[in-house]
Amino acid sequence: MAIQVQQLYMEKAELYDIAVELLKQLIATPSFSKEEEKTAAILEQFFINQGIEVQKLLNNIWATNLHFDIAKPSILFNSHHDTVKPNKAYTVDPFLPTIQDGKLFGLGSNDAGGCLVSLIAAFIYFYPQKNLPYNIIFAASAEEEISGFNGVEALLPHLPPISFGIIGEPTLLQMAVAERGLMVLDASSIGIAGHAARNEGDNALYKAIKDIQWISTYRFDKVSDLLGEVKMTVTSLNTDNKQHNVVPAHVEFLIDVRVNELYSFDEVLSTIQHNIQSSINPRSTRLRSTSIALDHPLVKAGIELGCTYYGSPTTSDKALMHFPTLKIGPGDSARSHMADEFVYVQEIKEGIELYIQLINRII
Repeated sequence: MAIQVQQLYMEKAELYDIAVELLKQLIATPSFSKEEEKTAAILEQFFINQGIEVQKLLNNIWATNLHFDIAKPSILFNSHHDTVKPNKAYTVDPFLPTIQDGKLFGLGSNDAGGCLVSLIAAFIYFYPQKNLPYNIIFAASAEEEISGFNGVEALLPHLPPISFGIIGEPTLLQMAVAERGLMVLDASSIGIAGHAARNEGDNALYKAIKDIQWISTYRFDKVSDLLGEVKMTVTSLNTDNKQHNVVPAHVEFLIDVRVNELYSFDEVLSTIQHNIQSSINPRSTRLRSTSIALDHPLVKAGIELGCTYYGSPTTSDKALMHFPTLKIGPGDSARSHMADEFVYVQEIKEGIELYIQLINRII
């Protein structure tokens, strides 16, 4: 028994080294959203070098376990390999992977490189195992940072049926069991132009302000224990009138709506439309709110392992999946998109271990 434990430890130690080296390669290779060709090639070649059959769709990379059986339910391991562009406050080269004081610096190291390579390591761990009750599918997706159409949304129809999934995002290895949805609305207020001095016209700006006042004060009834209340924020206001003496006839404003899991987008949209005069045109309704039941085997396994659960205010590819998913991974969401981004190398080791233990508890 001692020999088996030692062998297992050595296997995980090797996976950790492989994961860190792969992350260094990815950091050194720019992979802005819609420009992920080079990191897709790195990931594709990585799996080939591991003797794993890999498939590519656009800039998305995916693979299945060796003994895949279509008759069995499948678990998806997913994270993304695109990044935002580095902000101007960087004091280090964002594309030079450097380890200092246990921190691996570099663009995308935390969001979501640490999660990505940890999931890859866990996938490799389970890849050759026989008689698993579940298939395991790994997918590295593109365009997550911009919620693009050519990322996981394009990939999912090409994958085998999936029962549930793990989404790798930095959560300090705690369980994000729910996630706010994001709906972006273009609002348009229409009036009648007129001369300001003669009290003419119908001021579209006054109409818009009245609507904005309602948006700022209205509270939806259903408040989530995990995600709180639905939050509406007007983030932009524009009128095409630049003359001081002309009553504006057209005003546009933008509404950012963060929806909890207790409302559908249609319900929220209907409430807004019934309470404001301005016309509404939904710009984006794809990033819906999601949740996974607290009695789901993945969540129960996490609780047994000492993980806490919470509702995430940020959106991810989880929003585009129509099956239960648990968002969890090494790293800290607070470090995402920051200057001098980093992930602790110890977090990667802990991430690999947690992913493996989660699956071991449900198989």
